[in-house]
Amino acid sequence: MEDEVDRLVAAWRRERPDLDVEPLEVLSRVSRLARHLDRARRLAFTEHSLEPWEFDVLTSLRRAGAPYQLSPGQLLTQTLVTSGTMTNRIDRLAKKSLVERLPDPSDRRGVLVRLTPEGQDRADQALAGLLDQERALLSELSRAQRAELAGLLRQLTAPFDNVPGVG
Repeated sequence: MEDEVDRLVAAWRRERPDLDVEPLEVLSRVSRLARHLDRARRLAFTEHSLEPWEFDVLTSLRRAGAPYQLSPGQLLTQTLVTSGTMTNRIDRLAKKSLVERLPDPSDRRGVLVRLTPEGQDRADQALAGLLDQERALLSELSRAQRAELAGLLRQLTAPFDNVPGVG
């Protein structure tokens, strides 16, 4: 089975035989797949009236486990945004009644951000929709192939995830 990347690689090999274009065979496919995943994510989130950033914040809280709350600093770490951006996002989610701010009992000056029942419901529904979209993207692969691909991709991404100060 030939795809667009095969045609792109063949053209480069013809035009630039002096270059090793082998990385394109993998990374151009990863890039194309990322675009398809981005479209699928947006569709899943739109179906639940969420923006991608809203999904990220809500699911960070949801993954925290009951009572589904984190400090703004913990949310920063998980979503990789600045504190000003996070403050704005929390404000916007609070206006939609998807999160609430509570005093932090362990820090008189601090707050905790807690998922509301509506926020939890929206996060759960959007996650289910996203997983349906992602399953469709992976439907051509067997369970064993998906596991092998996950392992190979982990090998490529782990060094980036484990470098201090880089996320």
